[in-house]
Amino acid sequence: MSDQAEKLRNRLKMDIPSKEAKTLAVVSGKGGVGKSNFSLNFSISLARKGFKVLLFDLDIGMGNIEILMGRNSSLSIADFLSGKSSIEEVILRGPEGIEYISGGTGLSQLIRMDRESVDYFTASLSEVLRKYDYLIFDMGAGLNEETLSILLSVNEIFVITTTEPTSLMDAYATMKYIHMADSELPFYLVVNRAGSTKEGNETLSRLEDVLGKFLGRSPIKLGMLPDDKSVHEAVKRQIPFVLFNERSQAAKGMSAIAEKYMNKMNYNAEKRDNRGFTARLKQFLFER
Repeated sequence: MSDQAEKLRNRLKMDIPSKEAKTLAVVSGKGGVGKSNFSLNFSISLARKGFKVLLFDLDIGMGNIEILMGRNSSLSIADFLSGKSSIEEVILRGPEGIEYISGGTGLSQLIRMDRESVDYFTASLSEVLRKYDYLIFDMGAGLNEETLSILLSVNEIFVITTTEPTSLMDAYATMKYIHMADSELPFYLVVNRAGSTKEGNETLSRLEDVLGKFLGRSPIKLGMLPDDKSVHEAVKRQIPFVLFNERSQAAKGMSAIAEKYMNKMNYNAEKRDNRGFTARLKQFLFER
């Protein structure tokens, strides 16, 4: 494996330098808030704007990206980490040109890797990431030391919440946990299943106020998605809701969120180090 990693590094040096994909992690304080549904439909919305997107399902044990789009694959990142498949083989094609990787048990395997394996993984991933504009991680509910390495390596964090008080408390706790490890990692807020525009805006403002008061943070409020029956029907039919009914309020809301993100995506970029995702991830994995 060390020879393979060395070949990859040499190939990267010989090629014309190009930027890695921008990396986003989608998190929630608790399960059941629609995080994976957001990740999938947001990825499709970016792809529709002409960007090349790789969606990485890391909701270990509860991964449902494939279910949401009616796909089924026998390959996951675990097959690459175990040496059974190349990284190109575990990247699968989804709707509207997005590509995706199933997580399987990949996160736990990633954390247990030795230095040689970490070197090979990061070299392989770095080469792949030069082919995309965005890499989006759909993270599992809750946080722990395993997921923190991924979160601290990405460019931006998307926090999905609902209007429920328990969801808001968990979302704040999640951001506080990340903030304590990296106070400059940008937060983007999205409220899902809002009963009305007023309720959604009030929820966003409430979170913004709490973050400002207790953490001294100013998050980007991306917007809200309504509690739309069309979404429930799309999930049952295993079709992404932006494709199921483009005229639905949820689809329009997602389009507005993607558009606002494109106008805000350079927020705080100059404050963070200019290393790529794989360089940061490699450091965190080596420091375990």
